[in-house]
Amino acid sequence: MEYLKFILYGLIQGLTEFIPVSSTAHLKVISLFLGIDDPGASLSAFMQLGSVLALAWYFRNDIFNLRSQTSKKFLKYLLHERLIKSILISTIPIILLGGSIKLFAPNFLNVLRSNSSIALVSILMAFFMYLADSSKRGSISIKNHNYSESFLIGFFQAFAIFPGVSRSGITISSALISGWERGDAAKFSFLLGIPAISLAAIVEFISSFNDFFLLGFPPLFVGLITTFLSSLLAIDFLLKYFSSNGLKIFIIYRFIFGVVILLNL
Repeated sequence: MEYLKFILYGLIQGLTEFIPVSSTAHLKVISLFLGIDDPGASLSAFMQLGSVLALAWYFRNDIFNLRSQTSKKFLKYLLHERLIKSILISTIPIILLGGSIKLFAPNFLNVLRSNSSIALVSILMAFFMYLADSSKRGSISIKNHNYSESFLIGFFQAFAIFPGVSRSGITISSALISGWERGDAAKFSFLLGIPAISLAAIVEFISSFNDFFLLGFPPLFVGLITTFLSSLLAIDFLLKYFSSNGLKIFIIYRFIFGVVILLNL
């Protein structure tokens, strides 16, 4: 049963991390619905490492292209590569907000993991995503964006630390409102997630090391592998589906998800 539980955690985490419906909300709500333990913020963050590995694997050609640079030019290339600088700049807000909460109000996010809070946030996100999906098609891309445009997405990404928001949902939506082209909005959102998700997972692992040790390595490993495989499916699906169809199906789902939770409080 322990392994089945972690397989379930991995499936939920992987399938909902990149589809804009909030992995944190689904890990908590579905776990309660099925009568198993809520994985909690620490375990949820750690499971996201599987999603990071999936991102690295899916975009391996983009990442491996960096290695084609000679060792002498590699550091110079990193410092001048627009996309990498954009990702680093855009990661600053979530580090500052997440770090401040972790240091000064460590239990604050646990309060927001209530079903009522998650439901209300899901409904608000549905409206925000509707505004984004209804906005005029933009022409900003990974190749022609400027740092202020990418930083704005990073600013909105910081709000993803609140349960129920959805990191991919708020970054893709803010990019669309800012005038990004659909495909590049999704791709930038995913690439921006690599440092943000990794840092969150590492911090939670260090701060809750004893708790993870008690869980045992084999179940965690099974959960990470499941997260990795299901994340690959979710990334591939969203990149192909979103470019042609937008956010409509996810908007409807998020609204219904929030209403159903409220009706069952």
